[in-house]
Amino acid sequence: MSAEPLTSRELDGVRERAESFTRDLLQDYYDHYAGLKDSIDIERIYEEYEDLGRIDLARRLREAPSELWRFGCETYLGNLTRAHQARAAEVEAGLEATVDGETLPYRMLRVATANEPDRDRRRRLNDERLRLLDEHLSPVYLEAAAIDRDAVHELDAPNLYELYKGFGFRLDAIADECRELLDETEKLWEREGDKLFRERLGISLAEAGQHDVPRLFRAPELDEVYPSDRMVPALEATLRDLGIDLRTQQNVHLDIEARPNKTPRAFCAPIDVPGKVMLVIQPIGGRDDWQALFHEAGHTEHYGSMSPDLPFEARRMGDMAVTEGWAQLFEQLVSEPAWLNRRLDVPRVDLLAHEKAVTLLYIVRRYCAKLLYELEFFQTDDIPSMRPRYSELLSDALKLPVPGENYLDDIDGGFYVIGYLRSWAFEAQLREFLRGELGNDWFAKRDAGDLLRELWALGQAPTADELLKDVTGATLELAAVGDRIREGL
Repeated sequence: MSAEPLTSRELDGVRERAESFTRDLLQDYYDHYAGLKDSIDIERIYEEYEDLGRIDLARRLREAPSELWRFGCETYLGNLTRAHQARAAEVEAGLEATVDGETLPYRMLRVATANEPDRDRRRRLNDERLRLLDEHLSPVYLEAAAIDRDAVHELDAPNLYELYKGFGFRLDAIADECRELLDETEKLWEREGDKLFRERLGISLAEAGQHDVPRLFRAPELDEVYPSDRMVPALEATLRDLGIDLRTQQNVHLDIEARPNKTPRAFCAPIDVPGKVMLVIQPIGGRDDWQALFHEAGHTEHYGSMSPDLPFEARRMGDMAVTEGWAQLFEQLVSEPAWLNRRLDVPRVDLLAHEKAVTLLYIVRRYCAKLLYELEFFQTDDIPSMRPRYSELLSDALKLPVPGENYLDDIDGGFYVIGYLRSWAFEAQLREFLRGELGNDWFAKRDAGDLLRELWALGQAPTADELLKDVTGATLELAAVGDRIREGL
């Protein structure tokens, strides 16, 4: 269905409105998920910007730059499910679980599971989380997914899979790379995963359940290596070596306080780019907190360093593998031998690097399976039928039982999964280049900081492929993640 394209003046008006809309949404998102308020005002915000959520605008953006067209389509669909988004957030914030006589907020159940040494209690905590998810949240997610499935036809696409291919997402090619990586690393994960489970939890991979995974990677025995009181100073010192003074960055704000209703999933809220960027983590202790802080610091410095002259789509949209790549570049430092020798008193840095490689292997295999699942999910007409398929694909990739209750909750939307997958390749290949040019301690060189700030200023305008090609001459390849993992092992 054709529609008259927008004029240049009208496009500028859309950009201005889109910027205000996104800023208001992210402020509300931050306030709610940081645990500062129980309610979420997403419905009111969509009503205030109802012109951006109209189908006619989405159609007229069809001939605009592809990122503006994607914004129009996503805002149209988001407007149709705004009530569901609000309901899910508020239900999640209000849910509580009682396990063994102790009452916990729903959002703290993952944290409690990670911190629980008793395996039977971990299972009870996880079972209660799955029950609450299935009974209270999944019905809301299912309604929203059905609305998206039907409404996408108004955008002249048979399903969301085809819509995102129209945006230029290389879904099939990346899926092929995922299948290859899963095949190539299957035996490696079976061997290394089994070894780590036995060493850390005293069980084999074959005996492990989903409730054991948070505890496995929580690794409380490493708390002494990663003390909480040295975490922020280590980040400040790392940035200082790169020529960045975190304490004088007025546009950057760290929210690292523990709150009962704060989401356990760390996030960065670029409320005003580059003027106001919030870094948020829910502390659970040890290395997890360090990784979360450094990961979100990568996002934060990226958004906080963008040129304010960039158009809306270059600051807010674009290839999400770019900002995720910067986040990964910083997160991986926490287990980098050269960085550990410089910042922490660690006797065997090679052991930490090895363990981090196993963790990355698990995560990458999980996200490869997630993409294969989502490709099927967004083409099906029978959404509930995907519940066992989710369990099948994830369980096969991880070699442990993954409950089907997560089949709706474990989707980030907008095929963001490929942003994560490609970010791991971007980090692996850019790190190799930096080490080759500046040495293993590249992160302590002012030249590296100058390069990073130069690239950060470009925002999301270039893709990860383009950035990598311009800087290193290399082609972005998911296989590079496998090479990085094998090096760590």
